[in-house]
Amino acid sequence: MGKVTMESIVEAVNDLPALPDVVVEIMELTENPDSTAQDINNVLNRDQSLTAKVLKLANSAFYGFPRRISTVTDATVLLGFKTIRGIIMAAAVSGFLNQEVEGYALGYGELWRHSQCAAMTARLIAKKAKVGTPDLAYTAALLHDIGKVILNEYMEEAYHEVVEEVDKNNISFLEAEDKILGFNHTVVGAKVAEKWNLPAELVEAIALHHNPEKAQVNKKLTSIVHLADAICVMMGIGVGVDGMSYPLSEEAVQLIGLDKSEIENTMSELADLFSDQQSF
Repeated sequence: MGKVTMESIVEAVNDLPALPDVVVEIMELTENPDSTAQDINNVLNRDQSLTAKVLKLANSAFYGFPRRISTVTDATVLLGFKTIRGIIMAAAVSGFLNQEVEGYALGYGELWRHSQCAAMTARLIAKKAKVGTPDLAYTAALLHDIGKVILNEYMEEAYHEVVEEVDKNNISFLEAEDKILGFNHTVVGAKVAEKWNLPAELVEAIALHHNPEKAQVNKKLTSIVHLADAICVMMGIGVGVDGMSYPLSEEAVQLIGLDKSEIENTMSELADLFSDQQSF
């Protein structure tokens, strides 16, 4: 098997389903200050399975509402436009991320667990460090590894070579992926985000989540995603083969400004949340 070509990647990205119309409409509604919770409810209710997933996530321990949220209107009023937007995005991509990704040694549902872990972690970090917008951080981290889904079949063949490369030359998984495939999951993930017309800072956070120091559009957002990803790897949540070598960017840690004890507190807070399976 030769190197992956840009053409084959572009083709695979183009074969991806577009974001559902409902999601695109809701993204637009949440940007419009004149929209109401009722507007969001009306649009989302056209897709019953998406609505069910959204309500399930809204009721997870992560958002911590003492009483049950039973309608989209309530969820929007109680959680706010930005949060509901992140939840709707999570519900929309859950099926896509919730599969087996054998090329990365991720069993069924592991990539989804890891993505949700990173999203929740990023939101908590943004709140704690008072850096950036928590809900943008949630969405960026949710999608950070989406490129793995597309590279999966190529990785299934190249897997052993990549692992050998990491072991033999003591390089990061990302470098090995690049060397063997000619591509890595971050570049491909950014292509997916572009296809979905996501904002430039989200595209960048996906593209550079292993190298946040290179970010230019929104370095803080990219750094939050990097740290959230690293924390989930440390916690062993949805860690595949690339957890073997995950260099942490000192610059990113400094930029966010959380000290070691704050990071440890975040991890124990998350551990409690993840015992609630509903988050996944």
